[in-house]
Amino acid sequence: MKVPCKQLSTQCQRLLEYFDDHDAIDPILALTELGIMRLAARIGELQKAGYYFRHEMVDSVNRFGEKVRYMEYRLVA
Repeated sequence: MKVPCKQLSTQCQRLLEYFDDHDAIDPILALTELGIMRLAARIGELQKAGYYFRHEMVDSVNRFGEKVRYMEYRLVA
């Protein structure tokens, strides 16, 4: 059973609201768009509250041309 959004931390509430309009989030988007520095921690809190997420490692290239990997999360309805 999911915990109502109002009982969650402000950052968790912001994260759930973000998923209303977006399919996925990664740590950089979480920081720049929502001010969430520890995305994995917030995802963990939401999982404990009964929310389910899919996650996958994404390979990309940063602005310096270096290969990078990061986790991307999707809320499962």
